[in-house]
Formats: sequence, structure tokens, C-alpha cells
Amino acid sequence: MERERIETALREAGLALVPAGAEGAFAVEGDTFPHRELLKRHGARWSGSRRCWLFAFDGGGLAEAPAPFVGAAQARPHYHGHRERLRGRLREAGAPTLADYELLELLLFFSVHRRDTKPIAKAMLEHLGGLGGVLAAEPARYAEFMGTLPESAGPELREVRDDDLRFTQALLKAVQELLQRVLKEQLRERPAITSKEALRAYLKVAMEHEATEQFRLLFLDRKNILIRDEVQSRGTVDHTPLYPREVVKRALELGASALIMVHNHPSGDPTPSQADIETTRQVVAALAQVGIALHDHLIVGRAGQVSLRAAQLL
Repeated sequence: MERERIETALREAGLALVPAGAEGAFAVEGDTFPHRELLKRHGARWSGSRRCWLFAFDGGGLAEAPAPFVGAAQARPHYHGHRERLRGRLREAGAPTLADYELLELLLFFSVHRRDTKPIAKAMLEHLGGLGGVLAAEPARYAEFMGTLPESAGPELREVRDDDLRFTQALLKAVQELLQRVLKEQLRERPAITSKEALRAYLKVAMEHEATEQFRLLFLDRKNILIRDEVQSRGTVDHTPLYPREVVKRALELGASALIMVHNHPSGDPTPSQADIETTRQVVAALAQVGIALHDHLIVGRAGQVSLRAAQLL
């Protein structure tokens, strides 16, 4: 039996299983710190509240995926072998050969430890709008994909689900920030106005999936190298205020010689409105009074990006 095999492995490491108070739950006794990888490999889960490693048993045998959640996150008995096969494909064939949902699965291996992550990854991509949408989503939305616990679920299973959510929130938000910083590095190394592809790639990650409008200002030095990237204001789903005097004030504080204005359209359509055009002209006039140039105003939407300068609206 699987349970007997695991108990044997734990005994050889000087560890033991003891009942943890809830039906099917067992805690690991002994010096577990040196054997953390062993415990993870066999499906144990660290309980932060109880400060111990836990196993869940189902009908006398170790439940390979012990969280009986329903919905998108329902457990799959085969997930251990599937994870190793997917890791093997990554090592042997490389990441470009994997589908979007498989890459997201791999990430979720690090935050969702004892359940099948394939249905979670697929549901996230479907409902959040692709990989960019998954990374940009509000952290609370990830709870939608962690599954629903039955009313009879005990505290251990509830803690497992809550841990899955917290770890997933931390992981995906860290990946989003890491990706933005990598792309921003390219803007700091080259003139922003001649690095259009790098700029567009950065703005796509940073703003394309924002649920509300925001104005972002890129402050440039005399060589058009990025000094500072700041969100100047946030608004509603279709409007955000921008005050030219505040733009000028901040540009002078940073010693900027030029700016690029950016804002997003949550509707997805980057077509500039008449208000966008008028705001741009007001900012150009205000900056001109202190000798600062506005190189462009970019509008970001899921359907693409529009340059007001390229459209001869600036």
C-alpha cells in the first residue's frame, strides 16, 4: 500500500506519524527540518497554524490528492506522474514547446502542492483573458479557481485551500512584477523614443489588462533615457483625470527634458477620444512654457496601441 511505503520511508528518516485530531489527518513527529524535501515528495503539507507537517489519509490509504474540492480545482489522482512528465518535457524539449496552460501549470506546481493544476490553469486562462490577464488580475480573483470546499470539510482541508490561494497570489504577482522589471531594464539602457518595440512590450505587460484607466508618465533625460516611470493618476473604467500643472511640476522635480504620456482603455479599443486629444494638447502647451518636450502620447488597449504622434494628432 502507498501508506505503508510512506510510513517506511518516514521511519528510515527517524520520523513517525501520529493522529492529528481530525479523521484521516496525521502529523509528522521528529526532526522534520532536514527532511523537508522528502516530506514534500511524498505529499505532506506544512501547516502554519499547527507548526507541523500533515498527511491526509483517505479510507486507510494515503490520498494522492486529498483536497476533495469541486469545480475547477477538483483533484486528479494521476497528478504526481503528470507533473513529472511535464517537467521532463520542459527539460528535454524546452519551454517554447509548451502550451500557455502548461506553462501556467508549471508555475502553479510551486503554489498548489497537492492537487491537479491543469484544470486550474485552463480555467484561469479562459476567464481572465490569457496569460497577461492572469498575471494582471486582482489577487482576490484567484480564489475563484481554487475550488469549493464541501460543508463537511475540516480545518485541515480549509487550511490547505487557503494556503494554495495565498501562495498562488504571491507567486503570480511576483512573476508579474519580475516581468515588468525585466522589460523596463531595456528602456533604461537605450533611448525610449528609438526603442519602440521594447516600450510597447513593457506597456503591454504593465497596462493592457488594467480594469480601470490610468495615466502613466515616462520621464526622460536629455538623451531620452528613462529617468522615472510613474502612474500619475487612476480613474474609472472610462475616465481618469490628468492635470497639466501637476505634470509640469513633477517633470521639473525630476529634472526631465522630455516626457511620454501613456494611458489605457479598459474597453480594449485604443482609438483616441476627443478628450484624449484635447488633454494632450493642453499638456504640450503647459510643458512648452518650461522648455520640456512631449514626445508622444500612447494609448494602450487589448486590441493594440495607438501613437497620437504617428496619427498626427500631437
